Amino acid sequence: MSRLAKLFTARILTVLLILVSLSLSLLAFRTENQEKEKSEVLIDLIYQGLNINHFSTINLNDDFSKMTYDLYLDRLDYGKRFLLQSDVAEWEKYTYKLDDEIRNKTTMFLEESIDTLNHRMAFVESVYEKLLNQPYDFKTPESLEVDAEKRTYPANLTELEDLWRKIFKYQVMTRIYEDLAGDSSETKEIASSSFTEAEQKAREKVLKSTKEWFKRSKEITYADYRSLYLNSILNVVDPHSAYFPPEDKENFDISMSGQFEGIGATLSVKDGVITVAAIVPGSASDRQGELEIEDKILKVAQGAEEPVDVVDMPLDQAVRLIRGKKGSEVRLTIRKADNTIKIIPIIRDVVILEETYAKSLILERDSKIGYIKLPKFYADFTKSGGKTSSMDMKTEIQKLQKEGIEGLIIDLRDNGGGSLQDAVEIAGYFIESGPVVQVKARGQQALVLDDKDASVLYDGPLTVLVNEYSASASEILAAALQDYNRAIILGSKSTFGKGTVQKMIELDRVLPYELRNLQPIGALKMTIQKFYRINGKTTQLYGVVPDIIFPEVNQYREIGEKELEHPLPFDEIATAKFNTWNTKKISDKIAKLEAESRKRIAQSEAFRLIQQNAEILKNRDDETLISLNYQAYENYRKQITQESSELKNKLKEDTGIKVVSIAEDLKSIESDSIKNELHTKWKNGLKKDVELYETVHVMDDLVKAW
Repeated sequence: MSRLAKLFTARILTVLLILVSLSLSLLAFRTENQEKEKSEVLIDLIYQGLNINHFSTINLNDDFSKMTYDLYLDRLDYGKRFLLQSDVAEWEKYTYKLDDEIRNKTTMFLEESIDTLNHRMAFVESVYEKLLNQPYDFKTPESLEVDAEKRTYPANLTELEDLWRKIFKYQVMTRIYEDLAGDSSETKEIASSSFTEAEQKAREKVLKSTKEWFKRSKEITYADYRSLYLNSILNVVDPHSAYFPPEDKENFDISMSGQFEGIGATLSVKDGVITVAAIVPGSASDRQGELEIEDKILKVAQGAEEPVDVVDMPLDQAVRLIRGKKGSEVRLTIRKADNTIKIIPIIRDVVILEETYAKSLILERDSKIGYIKLPKFYADFTKSGGKTSSMDMKTEIQKLQKEGIEGLIIDLRDNGGGSLQDAVEIAGYFIESGPVVQVKARGQQALVLDDKDASVLYDGPLTVLVNEYSASASEILAAALQDYNRAIILGSKSTFGKGTVQKMIELDRVLPYELRNLQPIGALKMTIQKFYRINGKTTQLYGVVPDIIFPEVNQYREIGEKELEHPLPFDEIATAKFNTWNTKKISDKIAKLEAESRKRIAQSEAFRLIQQNAEILKNRDDETLISLNYQAYENYRKQITQESSELKNKLKEDTGIKVVSIAEDLKSIESDSIKNELHTKWKNGLKKDVELYETVHVMDDLVKAW
């Protein structure tokens, strides 16, 4: 090639590179402008949606601004691990200006906060290798406050670096303990290693996971932070209204259908940590049996691979790690309520739908008691004649009646709700016609939902078993039967207290035609109505208080609607017209039955242990200052592990309940090995169920008094 030709080629390449660079710059500029335009549109749509659709009247004022500011700041850097006191002081100018930003559809605070946070994260990224390259001294008497609410933001970069030194030291220390003390799958391999070797391996692992964490943090986009900000606006109004960007909306749809391959647990972010909010009946987690509501997920591993730290990871990223193909294994490192750390292996699988449906057994002590477990209020509206919880409950009641039961227990523990209409129909099986629940929208008269069928399917002794995770439709059914004096409600000190109704609004459908270039834009979940009991009181906030209350391990913990940020208040409306159950007045019997139950509970070793464990958990919640002295930490971990093991072992004993399968079900159960295995596991679990055992005692007393 001639010199002229080479020069010409070089110039052509230079021009092409310039054109490509310009194209990329224009694309980036266009994308950035489009995202800002999308922000303006989303803020406007959310503000309009709150004003038009939300149950509450929205006052966009300085108080609203301050609550939004506080909530967003808390969520932006929950652990106070990046921002400095000076950053927060600089942003104080926005404390009472966010209402104006919402009105003007501007996002200056959002953009400034993202820039500052990224700058601080870059600083930590620049020092973490230095902090992890030298061995730690675990003999020094220093500690780390792990409760972010008790911490202050670092005063300067020196304090920020020292905070991360302690964070890394804590992470290294926990890994050493897991390796040396028998908490991990690698125990046998390193059991004979010296502490120095274990410390070096632990630092290498923390270094690797930190490097991966910062790599993933770069995947957090402007749109992710915008979602955080928009949800802070919505959650000031109530905790159940939410904005779903397109990808999160897809995940929401998948989780609602229950037809995905994974572990079958509903996850949320609580106090900055990914927390198990619910276990799907019939799922892999449910069948494995060790994962529990309120468990904190610290790490996720694919089988025997090195676990990935998910603390402070965005929920959607953690979900991608946890979800997977049927038959694959995921190992979750969990912090239990009592602060013990446990690795739970789960083989991913699809939900066994039969396990989500109503099912029944017979419990025998002095009387023959029917028992129905209703995991949720389900209804298949996709096809004519689809399964519904109300029809299945009717079938189970009729099967039990054929067996000659003398009383009936309905178990709604951990039932988070579902179909409102099914709750109304199920209530109707136990009462004559009349109102069951009232539903009210903003500025409208309450709508009374009635049982219109005067017939009564079952008129015998009835109890309903609930706990702090019984919510929504479960509370409606329990409240109606309590208000009619039709059933005795038993369980923990109150149900969850969710007395609101949400509606999903697809934003693409309300987007003006000229803005269609912004699609897909996501969806809004908006609280549009409130539930009220027929006595006029809402189930919101305080739930349903049982007639007979059992000691429960979570009784002192912050669980329920009232513990969420900015919940809608409790209030009352007019009482619906209804007649209480007159055939057998349960209200006349409750005082005596409750007194007898209290005596038994006071003499019960099992309930004494439950009460003891509840007090231990309360104290554990207050133990947030963790020693970074290895010997002190090891002693602490061994102590809580021993206490937890002793309690669990003592509560594994059979209570003496005789559990009998219904004859009509046996043929189907015995012909399917999986069904048979699940059925046997269910029966064995009920034999160890202390609360159910006491409920059977109450039922025996009620049958005698009937």
